[in-house]
Amino acid sequence: MKWIRERDALIAQTMAFIQSVTGKKDGLHSPGTETAAFAVTTEFVAVRTVAVEAEPPPASPAQPLPVQIVVQAPVQLAPPRASDFRSEMQDRIANFRKHQERFEREREEYCAATLSKVRAAIREAPSDRPAEK
Repeated sequence: MKWIRERDALIAQTMAFIQSVTGKKDGLHSPGTETAAFAVTTEFVAVRTVAVEAEPPPASPAQPLPVQIVVQAPVQLAPPRASDFRSEMQDRIANFRKHQERFEREREEYCAATLSKVRAAIREAPSDRPAEK
């Protein structure tokens, strides 16, 4: 499972980073706990910087760009009215009750259908009992 190893490596790198930044050991592991799963592998790569000179674009007559500064007042929202909350809650409760009533009705119909099938099977079953004398 490659993802487990990747996860463990990421956790180990994160822990090493935290320790390097804070200079403290974390309190997540007790002193006797093995940390073999959290071995940190760090790879340093040398990067060489290259400077490239680019030609400036051909000189054109400088034209100032039109700048518009638009200052808008902060948008203030009206506080929600209690009646809005109340009506929303009443709507949600009504919808919930409708769902519950529908579920109840479906359960009752299923139960009635199952019982009628069982009763029909009992009536149609041949009687294996010996006749009483």
